[in-house]
Amino acid sequence: TYAPKLILLDISDINCIQDVAKEILNCYGCVDILINNASMKVKGAVQSISLELDKKIMDANYFGPITLTKAILPNMISRRTGQIVLINSIQGKIGIPFRAAYAASKHAAVGFFDCLRAEMEEFDISVSTVNPTFICSYHRQPAPGNWEASIWK
Repeated sequence: TYAPKLILLDISDINCIQDVAKEILNCYGCVDILINNASMKVKGAVQSISLELDKKIMDANYFGPITLTKAILPNMISRRTGQIVLINSIQGKIGIPFRAAYAASKHAAVGFFDCLRAEMEEFDISVSTVNPTFICSYHRQPAPGNWEASIWK
């Protein structure tokens, strides 16, 4: 058994993910199960959501999980074992009004992990995608004009 180690990671900060993955592998030697469960969402009409916010959502929900997965994957492939799980959303399968950025990021993640599943079969690495329906999550009420506070984390 291993003593637990707390490692903080902002999954939307793509630049730090590689270092965090190295720290985990250096500490434990391997990752048996990787569960990608972080997410960020925003509610609003397409024309009212800035491209900057669209990119933040895509970084957190798509680029973050795939960057972490790609950092851990070589270790799993070399050991020919492992399990990767993406906790996604039903919105990765269907679009919902006023959730375009979120749904787009979740659709992209589903596409990536579906392809990964097929590619990893030869290495005996299991890749699963879980798409729950709506869940209750933490939300801050935004101050007028403060779009950043309208992000759900």
